[in-house]
Amino acid sequence: MKKLAYINLLFLVLSLQGKTLTLQESIDKTLQNHPDAKSFALKIKQSHTGYTSARAEYLPQVNLSAQYNPTQTYIFPVNGQFNTINDTGWNIGVNVKQKIWDFSKTSLQIDASRLDEDISKLSLKDFQALLASKVKSLYELMVVQKEAIAVREADLHVKEAYYAQAKALLQQGLKTEADTSRFLSAVYAAKDNLAIAKSLYAKAKNSLSLYMGETIEKNVDLEADVLKKEFDSTQNTVQEILERNTELKIYDETIQKNALLHKSARASHYGSLDAVASYNRVSSLNLYDAHLVGVVLNIPLYAGGKLTAQTQNAEIGLQVAKEQKASKILALKEEISNLVLDIHRYDETIAAKKAQLDSAKKTKRVLDGRYKEGLSTYIEVLDASSLVLEAELGLLEAYYSKTLSIDRIDYLQGKIK
Repeated sequence: MKKLAYINLLFLVLSLQGKTLTLQESIDKTLQNHPDAKSFALKIKQSHTGYTSARAEYLPQVNLSAQYNPTQTYIFPVNGQFNTINDTGWNIGVNVKQKIWDFSKTSLQIDASRLDEDISKLSLKDFQALLASKVKSLYELMVVQKEAIAVREADLHVKEAYYAQAKALLQQGLKTEADTSRFLSAVYAAKDNLAIAKSLYAKAKNSLSLYMGETIEKNVDLEADVLKKEFDSTQNTVQEILERNTELKIYDETIQKNALLHKSARASHYGSLDAVASYNRVSSLNLYDAHLVGVVLNIPLYAGGKLTAQTQNAEIGLQVAKEQKASKILALKEEISNLVLDIHRYDETIAAKKAQLDSAKKTKRVLDGRYKEGLSTYIEVLDASSLVLEAELGLLEAYYSKTLSIDRIDYLQGKIK
């Protein structure tokens, strides 16, 4: 019986312990369930279909045709005169057309369609990295707010202890009513701040739950060490980050695509050479077969300026893509430089907040003892407590801000994990 009781107690303890939700698990579930991620995956299939459609231009085009005329007028000469007769008529046949040469117009369009598929894959990768960055920020915000709740709860307990102590000293005639009133006010303020921290945690948890597509347990455990990320600037130079940036890769593919489309538009001025063949079974008073095998050359002489406009439009599109890439490089260089500077600044802030927290705790311990002996005022005690609270929250904020900057750099490099 004792053994069974121990087993039941063990299961009870395990059930009370929250399941650990890892950051990577949150990212994986979001990427799997988010509707926009599914939409980008469908766009890849759509691009592949477009490539298949463009490639079909170089394959034989076979058409079956049929025609039936209930009444048709036929004209034929008889003794030097033309006579007419109305009769039915029909024909059925097969036509085949095979492109021989069009100055690479079609092959260039096929290559451009292939690049569309590559662009769609890169767009999906960029969105996944962006989505992962968003999940990281929500997860890390949950960690920060959970730590902040613990700090706020400890601060509330301290204020409540001060208030209880002040009431006891008031009954002994050692303190005034102002002491108890001021500590009671501090208790109410601490409760309000604790409620705000819990609300912020609940909001972050709810947002992450929506991204993941499932409910997060109430007593879930989180990875607290996600806020202790380090950044190696020697392995993450501006140039290296630019080389890994997915958006710039998309611009590169777009530039290549527009260059191919420009060449294809220029080739359309020269026309095409096609092989044609057909077989028709014809009934027009007489029943006979008609055969055709030949080569057709089509050269556009005048199209109302359409071909020239298409060529110019393709050339402008190429220049626009190049300028957009150059503009994006400038923006990325500025953003990356600022992020690296922020990370170094946060390192200094973290070191300063740690020192401030250590000093504030020592000061608080001294003033707590002096207050009991009547050697310090409630104002000094509350100020010391506030300094400890501000240092603890400031340290959490610095860790969080630094982590967000590192996450942003990870996104700019296309990192998902």
